[in-house]
Amino acid sequence: MRKNIVAGNWKMNKTLSEGLELAKDVNSRVSGINPNCEIVLGTPFIHITEVVKTVDSKKISVAAQNCADKVSGAYTGEVSASMIQSTGAKYVILGHSERRAYYGETATTLKDKTDLALENGLLPIFCIGEVLSEREANSHFDVVKEQISESLFHLSADAFGKIVLAYEPVWAIGTGKTASSDQAQEMHAFIRSLVVEKYGKEVADNTSILYGGSCNAGNAKELFANADVDGGLIGGASLKAEDFLAIITAF
Repeated sequence: MRKNIVAGNWKMNKTLSEGLELAKDVNSRVSGINPNCEIVLGTPFIHITEVVKTVDSKKISVAAQNCADKVSGAYTGEVSASMIQSTGAKYVILGHSERRAYYGETATTLKDKTDLALENGLLPIFCIGEVLSEREANSHFDVVKEQISESLFHLSADAFGKIVLAYEPVWAIGTGKTASSDQAQEMHAFIRSLVVEKYGKEVADNTSILYGGSCNAGNAKELFANADVDGGLIGGASLKAEDFLAIITAF
């Protein structure tokens, strides 16, 4: 049976001391509850080792926000999958819309990153989603299908079973437009149907698909009530422990 997951993506926020305070706050708040989801903190690289030491690994897992598409070598500023694995992190976020838009990450680049993450025992949280022009052109299903198939569908069924998918309706983030609960469910169901077609119903039924479109304390319960929405990839609302906890307890 697939897992419910609430993953915070801190992005480029929090100094090391601020990040540790946030991790401690989240850790203390979840210690008294039994959440119906796995909790993940996606921290900047410099935080990972200390956050891993700070949180209760039975309650909270840690993710990197990216990894290199190379094993090692003269790639100044890059961080390899093996380096991330050595910190005790469990997950790595790949293909985030900001990485695609600002840093030109391609399907081939993300395929290589996914392979290296899996080879090093990391679980990818793989992001997919369309921008506003693609939604308005009614090509959103084609875009998402292409993103998944070109970067992930080379994997064996066993390897794909380690992937967590995260749908980001980029058009609904910071545009003034809003993705409805029904629109989220429609796309999540479509994504699951692609996995059924490629790998079969058993693999699809065990694939967690997270929603990453401005999920917050006010809409999390409605979103998570959908049959194919298995949690959230949370941005701004993960930067305050109280807000993040409200989403965690929305199941």
